[in-house]
Amino acid sequence: MNKEYEASLKSIETENVIDKLFYRRIGFVLARQLMGTGVTPNMITVVSIFVGVAAGVLFYPDNLGYNLCGILCLVIANILDCADGQLARLAGIKSEIGRILDGVAGDIWFLAIYLGLAFRLHDLYAGYDLCLFIGIALLSGFSHLFQANITDYYKTLHLFFISKDKGAEFQTAEEVIAKHKAFKPGLNKVFFLLYRWYTLAQVNATPSLQQMLHSLKSRYGEDIPETVRLSFRRQSLRLMTHYVDLLTFNGRTIILFIVVLTGYVQMYFLYEIVVLNIVLAIAMRKHEKMCTAFVVKQENEENSY
Repeated sequence: MNKEYEASLKSIETENVIDKLFYRRIGFVLARQLMGTGVTPNMITVVSIFVGVAAGVLFYPDNLGYNLCGILCLVIANILDCADGQLARLAGIKSEIGRILDGVAGDIWFLAIYLGLAFRLHDLYAGYDLCLFIGIALLSGFSHLFQANITDYYKTLHLFFISKDKGAEFQTAEEVIAKHKAFKPGLNKVFFLLYRWYTLAQVNATPSLQQMLHSLKSRYGEDIPETVRLSFRRQSLRLMTHYVDLLTFNGRTIILFIVVLTGYVQMYFLYEIVVLNIVLAIAMRKHEKMCTAFVVKQENEENSY
């Protein structure tokens, strides 16, 4: 079971403790039960959207029972989010559109959650215009979107340095643009346009990382030596465990659950907009410095031979 379980993950290295011990374990059991039933990963993703949106609705009332049900819904939505990817990997039916839909699903959950919290705040502070709280919710949503974007990029980059197979989802902007142009007009092309914008935002935010990738490609082509891969992963893993994990689902929902149950929902918006953006800025600065230093180290080692 352990080997099959690990095969259902992108990589054991990029999973945090709560995911490995809880969400991914349950997702794995569910994925195994659904194999051969005709249920597809995209079907699971769509169900997760409705469950996640229900969480946002249930976070609106200042009622412990409803709020506990909302927490349960969000936990179930995340289990489904794990199960769709695990089913795709176990059954060998991964698709780029499925990956994009999977990412959009999480964004929809949290948009509903932020709007639910905004309406709840308006009830608490009825003297203020609802538009103020909607604006705060949207700012939180944009912050969340950018944090998730960069976090996903760093994790996918780490997978790329594990192996070509593990890092197959890591693509350059040029590759994504070419694939988008190759799509026939339709819904899939629209979905992939979102992914194109998503990738360009990642590339534009990480100039030193792009320089490192260009340097490695010009030096090694598509065959980066294992020693180089291991060296980068050691440094990348430290950043992920110290900073990037705070920007993941678990890093934000632990705080979310606490503030929803205690009633101090305004504190979550402060956490999302202020604290997590500071964490993101520190993580990006350290990651960019790491990439610059990595290029210099590789050049020095090459010149020493």
